[in-house]
Amino acid sequence: MRDPPEFAWKQCLIIRDDVKMSCGKKCAQIAHAAVGAYEKASAASKRAWMDEGQKKVALKVSGERALYELKVVAEANGIPACIIQDAGLTEIPPGTVTALGLGPAKSELLDRVTSDLKLL
Repeated sequence: MRDPPEFAWKQCLIIRDDVKMSCGKKCAQIAHAAVGAYEKASAASKRAWMDEGQKKVALKVSGERALYELKVVAEANGIPACIIQDAGLTEIPPGTVTALGLGPAKSELLDRVTSDLKLL
């Protein structure tokens, strides 16, 4: 059995655990967050992350405030961040803040911001 690879780059995708959403809805919100944060990243970060295999980690928080606090800390550390608000077409009211995408960025930098969060 091979040792797992070391990833220097990753994306952290964070969903609110206090909003009732189906598994599919959570997946869609996290996907929106991934694309939104990716679009804000530098060309060099995008390239390095893509070349390495595009590691992603799905995490959860207990509320909207936690997402905004993480966004502020991430941006202060130069990490691309994107908050997602739902359009309200299916399961939840329009404008509901559901997810946050962080990165791609250096794994060690993201770990400093997200190390207290639980995996989804």
